[in-house]
Amino acid sequence: MTNYQMPRGTQDILPNEIEKWHALEEYLQKFTTLYHYKEIRTPIFEHTEVFKRGNDSSDMVNKEMYTFMDNGARSLTLRPEGTAGVCRSFVENKLYGSADLPVKLYYMGPMMRYERPQKGRQRIFNQFGVEVLGVKNPYLDVETIALGYSILSGLGLKDLVVQLNTLGDDESRNNYREALKKHFQGHLNELCADCRRRYEQNPLRILDCKVDHDHPAMLSAPKISDYLNKESRDYFEKVKAGLDALEIPYTVEDRLVRGLDYYTHTVFEIVSVNEEMGSQATLLAGGRYDGLIEYFGGPEMSGIGWALGMERILLALEAENIEIAKDEGIDAYVLCLCKEAQLEAFKLTTTLRSHGFICDTDYQLRSFKAQFKSVERMKAKIAILIGEDELASHTLSLKKIDTQEQFKINADEIIAKMDELLEERF
Repeated sequence: MTNYQMPRGTQDILPNEIEKWHALEEYLQKFTTLYHYKEIRTPIFEHTEVFKRGNDSSDMVNKEMYTFMDNGARSLTLRPEGTAGVCRSFVENKLYGSADLPVKLYYMGPMMRYERPQKGRQRIFNQFGVEVLGVKNPYLDVETIALGYSILSGLGLKDLVVQLNTLGDDESRNNYREALKKHFQGHLNELCADCRRRYEQNPLRILDCKVDHDHPAMLSAPKISDYLNKESRDYFEKVKAGLDALEIPYTVEDRLVRGLDYYTHTVFEIVSVNEEMGSQATLLAGGRYDGLIEYFGGPEMSGIGWALGMERILLALEAENIEIAKDEGIDAYVLCLCKEAQLEAFKLTTTLRSHGFICDTDYQLRSFKAQFKSVERMKAKIAILIGEDELASHTLSLKKIDTQEQFKINADEIIAKMDELLEERF
């Protein structure tokens, strides 16, 4: 017999785990709504050119994308990140014509990257992200970072650090690129193959290398702050001043460049310093990008955004012993005490559900003791019994589990009695 298993780098989210996913998703959506963000849903695959733009140096584009040819000989790529698809949609649907810029959007869903699976990192992973499109203002950068920081701290996470940097404008980055190329030129043979590729494509990305992170040439590399022009320096100072005004703690990390080539000006990460998170400590990351909207045929507009990995957030919550989902149980469990009562038990269960009560019943004609174990496992608030006596007298026997009170009522009074015993319903 074939032993079917899920593909490497994927996971099943089982029923006993899904409640914390639901709780996190609901929390993220409600929190983002406070900042007046609207949801956008983009296709799970796009034309490859949406993600592979020009001489891109990122590992995502060069090594991690799931790309295939469809039946029409078109190259398509499974969505590896959210920003590009959102910007494509922003242009295609002319959202840049909104009378109230910026357009604030959020998205949530699976992303696919072919990379080495490890704790907190899968080949299919789930992201929640935001994009603020159409306006360039340092205080929007601050608002976006503040939103992410507030979301994480609102969950109760305490071991958080905001890491911040600027990549400056085109002029600043071009000057910095030349300085980096000059600096690393004599060390290329000592660096990994990816760094040698990045040297030609985008030398800033060398600073993001995990293999050569501690190489002496990395530690002595020039800093972007020394190559910022006045406009970029002033922009970054306003971002820092805004964070200071909101009392959001941060550290400036000169080597923070992020993993995608489209970033400009502000880049940031929010990381967990809890030792149980290990190397997968980045919970949320993003930055500003100029040129991406223009690439898709839109006007010259800027954007800023971030994404968080939902698996990472759940790991961080576990590391800090924070529970966000509590199994509230069901409202009622209908016990069927004889074969003749099966239809009535089924009808009653359906009726209760139609009135908004969460309930279940037995379909196996198990013993009373076995059925009552289900009452306990499902944390039912009320047990409803139907047996031969109840059928004959058109009554129902009820037991309120927390108080152990018992009632015998006319079957037609069940909804009123449930309302009396329970304060809430679905």
